[in-house]
Amino acid sequence: MDTSRRLFLSGFLGTAASACFGQGVATRKATVQPRGKLSGLPFGARFQDVTARAGLRRVTVYGGVDRKDYIIEVTGCGCAFLDYDNDGWLDIFVLSGVRLSDTPEGTSNRLYKNNRDGTFTDVTKESGLLKTGWACGVCVGDYNNDGFEDLFVTYWGHNVLYRNNGDGTFSDVTPSAGLAGSTHRWGSGCTFVDYNRDGHLDLFVSNYLEFDLEKAPKPGQTANCEYSSTPVFCGPRGYPHGQHCLYRNNGDGTFIDVSAVSGVAAVRTSYGFTAIAADFDDDGWPDIFVACDSTPSLLFMNNHDGTFREEGAIRGVAFSEDGQEQGGMGAAVGDYDLDGRLDILKTNFMDDTSNLYHNLGKATFEDATRRAGLGVENRFVSWGAGIVDLDNNGLPDLFIVTGNVYAELEKHFAKYPLRSQRLLFRNLGKGRFEELLEEAGPAIADPHVSRGCAFGDFDNDGDLDILIVNLNEPPSLLRN
Repeated sequence: MDTSRRLFLSGFLGTAASACFGQGVATRKATVQPRGKLSGLPFGARFQDVTARAGLRRVTVYGGVDRKDYIIEVTGCGCAFLDYDNDGWLDIFVLSGVRLSDTPEGTSNRLYKNNRDGTFTDVTKESGLLKTGWACGVCVGDYNNDGFEDLFVTYWGHNVLYRNNGDGTFSDVTPSAGLAGSTHRWGSGCTFVDYNRDGHLDLFVSNYLEFDLEKAPKPGQTANCEYSSTPVFCGPRGYPHGQHCLYRNNGDGTFIDVSAVSGVAAVRTSYGFTAIAADFDDDGWPDIFVACDSTPSLLFMNNHDGTFREEGAIRGVAFSEDGQEQGGMGAAVGDYDLDGRLDILKTNFMDDTSNLYHNLGKATFEDATRRAGLGVENRFVSWGAGIVDLDNNGLPDLFIVTGNVYAELEKHFAKYPLRSQRLLFRNLGKGRFEELLEEAGPAIADPHVSRGCAFGDFDNDGDLDILIVNLNEPPSLLRN
């Protein structure tokens, strides 16, 4: 079965294992399973960092460098591969944030045009995509069916829809498309999805929490402002939950807010992060999964009539295998065991493992994390992820980017480094994985404070490369 036809586009980036309410994040302390001996089998992928050679020099500014006093400074942002000019070569779009003071001049999201020779040219200004703000997530899709990929970017503040004009430029059509709104929200994840199957891409946006900088408490000020007895920024617990939004495409370039009538707005108990749409129960209708921070993750099942029902708990993707809330950050969808059913990879906060939810059929899931061998890692805060075949052997591998949020902890706890490696789990078949490091090339072990990632063959050589957002430094482009 071709499961790729049942994926419906996703966006963002992508906190974590006994629930402890004296801290601002869900902190399940997951026991690490023993590492087995590596199989010794050759791995047909090797990654090299070609960022500088490719010309991706702009720093992704996001909050303070050495200290972060508020949660808005740490979540970071995403990125995307897209062929915006339809020349058959993948271009790059990287989001950026700001600082609470002294934001460097020229800080903006960045569009890089593929020069077809391994290098890229920054075309942000001439493309119309120059914008400064607290960007968070991005999703790519042709919402107006004109054959050119458009962009939707989530922000703390107001989200933006960019229409691709087909001539190398984009226009901010947010107000005319009916997406401006008057409410100040913290948009996190987003996904284009044709939820009503009318041939027009609709838009789902997950919202993180309600944040007011003027009213936000300082590190250590409340019980939600510490981690391991160390004063840190506050949250997410203690802040009001965000409200998720669904916008129906009217087919004329405009959208209408159907959050209430569709049922997605009824869920007001989650800190939503990454959103992904896919047909999990194989009924031909896209469903929506939302990885949530310090609250149960969500699975909106499509009722085929324009409405959804939230069934994350009863379908086995809301909690850890022992029934606890986790700090969900990122998410990926794919059929890792090639049984024709779409599975879910969810990344979490440090001291916890990621979750690999195995689809048993009809969108009933079991937590296969330990059986698959993913329980060997709980050291890092994990973010963007992918279920992707990196070595072209037909078996989807797992890739995860990591990076801490608390610079303060590194001074007191060696096990909580601010910068950390990437995680790559090679698929051994039969539902088992093994973690590789040096075996996959020098770029995997490089430590960074990373957030979002994207996968695509930017050099058209037939294998997948990886784009990664790093906070307060340039992105990483890993050539396979």
